[in-house]
Amino acid sequence: MKEVAQLLNEMRASGVIIDYALFGAAAQMRYTEPVATLDADVLIALPSPEGLEGEAVRVDAWPVQFIPVFSPLTRHALVQAETADFEGVPFRVVRADYLAVIALSVGRSKDFTRILGLLESGSVSGEEIARLAERHDLLEAWKRFEARFLNE
Repeated sequence: MKEVAQLLNEMRASGVIIDYALFGAAAQMRYTEPVATLDADVLIALPSPEGLEGEAVRVDAWPVQFIPVFSPLTRHALVQAETADFEGVPFRVVRADYLAVIALSVGRSKDFTRILGLLESGSVSGEEIARLAERHDLLEAWKRFEARFLNE
């Protein structure tokens, strides 16, 4: 992961990308127990929409998938990302509350598992998810999730 962090910092410094933040399962591992993943998903902002051709590259052992911001939620997640440290290299990572609400918006089984893992780890509370979900018109989705998984 150190090599991925170095590459992304170099890409940002040279203007290839405006900003980046690790998200998805690889980012979840900052907050929870390790989870199985085959790649690192990286949310990016590009200087122009034509700046991306293809979507993945292999960096050392990690296939890295570049995903341009695709909604106001992911744009805010990128802006609010926190800086972590990977073996002395700074690396931006999406916050736990945004990881949960992005997972809620996608709605696959593995996304629901991600939300449960984040809640169980104490990295985010249901109230924090509800507040952010409401700001992004996902409060009803959160209520359905709560009813299905949390109010047993």
